Amino acid sequence: MCCQVCLDQGLSSSRSEGVINGKELERRPQPSPSPCSVDTNKCATDWNLNPCQVGRSPYFLRKPHTRMSAMYRLKQCYPKGISISNLHTSSQACAKEHFKMLVLGGGSGGIAMSARMKRRFGADNVAVVEPAETHYYQPIWTLVGAGAKTLASSGRPTASVVPSGVKWVKSRVQEINPGSNTVITDDGKEISYEYLIVALGIQLHYEKIKGLPEAFDHPNIGSNYSIQTVEKTWIALQNFKEGNAVFTFPNTPVKCAGAPQKIMYLADSYLRKTGKREKAKIIYNTSLPVLFGVKKYADVLWEIVRSRNIQVNHRQNLIEVRADQREAVFENLDNPGETNVVQYELLHVTPPMGPIQVIKSSSLADEAGWLNVDKESLQHKNYPNVFGIGDCTNLPTAKTAAAVAAQTAILDRTISKVLKNQKPDRKYDGYTSCPLVTSYSTVVLAEFDYTGQPLETFPVNQGKESRIMYHMKADLMPHIYWQGLLKGFWGGPGPYRKLLHLGMK
Repeated sequence: MCCQVCLDQGLSSSRSEGVINGKELERRPQPSPSPCSVDTNKCATDWNLNPCQVGRSPYFLRKPHTRMSAMYRLKQCYPKGISISNLHTSSQACAKEHFKMLVLGGGSGGIAMSARMKRRFGADNVAVVEPAETHYYQPIWTLVGAGAKTLASSGRPTASVVPSGVKWVKSRVQEINPGSNTVITDDGKEISYEYLIVALGIQLHYEKIKGLPEAFDHPNIGSNYSIQTVEKTWIALQNFKEGNAVFTFPNTPVKCAGAPQKIMYLADSYLRKTGKREKAKIIYNTSLPVLFGVKKYADVLWEIVRSRNIQVNHRQNLIEVRADQREAVFENLDNPGETNVVQYELLHVTPPMGPIQVIKSSSLADEAGWLNVDKESLQHKNYPNVFGIGDCTNLPTAKTAAAVAAQTAILDRTISKVLKNQKPDRKYDGYTSCPLVTSYSTVVLAEFDYTGQPLETFPVNQGKESRIMYHMKADLMPHIYWQGLLKGFWGGPGPYRKLLHLGMK
């Protein structure tokens, strides 16, 4: 489980999953697999592995009618031109693919590490498993929800970000078997590996709030956490006339943990620009006991909250949305069972989140379901050829894109040492960053480490609102993301911090 700091802030672009109307979030429909996914150029003789599932007993031991049925299924499975009589008498199976380095997940961490591993192993020896056709730069969705950026600007085809020559397996991970160094995909393909990097992100759970996700069909509700709902936030903000504008923070670890506050400050700014602020009551209902986990940045945020007349209610957890009545129901976490019903004109929902099920159900998980890695080397605690990065891990730091960037450099170094049978010599200090957008022109750039102590890059006081930092967030960071991080050239601002501080940090 993450530390308190993790729950209080963050910005992440790692891939995420969730459910809306019965469909996973941020996914694209995949073609249905053929009756039998068989690579006829790579055959094995172990009949137990046959994807056709002809049976558990050898063909020649079956009864006549069973053998005929099996022959019919084999004809369906194998392309025309392949003689059934030429097959081995024991059922044949598709040989599993093998890679020296297999990367699970095509989010920021997965793509960045694929690029780095391509240079280390060679493109032919690296594969990345990712079902989505489009890769999104999710940190910009805060500005999309406020109308400052377009949704289209946040996405690019996955094919354009997967490193050239690296094998892109367009499937979902169904099962991870670290004991046998294999992964099973949802289309039945088995892939073996020598080394594995897990970068599967975090699961969104809108369905854990009663009334969701169906309430998103109503025009007053949005959420900046999903491709399906981020534009609904902007619509709800534009349609706002008067009443309560409510923003929530769930009682779980989250990614983009600063996002609930960012959209709140942007909504305040928008309502002031449009002359509606006097008729609005802005409410921030958070499950946390604090506004922000690092005191230096919390102090400036409290100043902003008070000066803008924003109401902050701690230990309030959204448990139900009654969209027809425009009511949000919150539970008082300090007095379980006690609920509070809030009428809203605008509601922004930050969903509960949790570990990815495929990790949770494997031996790679810790007791809470997160990938169990060493917090300094990012190497798995039980399987030395397995590594983790980003939101899916149990690293006790905020789940942000900035954290992922810093982790890529450390993980690359760790793997280089492991390949030489040497002990990892660089340690991840938990660096993470949250550009706290406070208006359409200002940002408080929070940077800190595992201990919650500020770890600032620039030789100025970053605990203040800054126009320069806003432009860095809105304009420079996307460029660094697409051209630096995803191509394996950006490992965070550590070297620049040391330079700018004359080696003092």
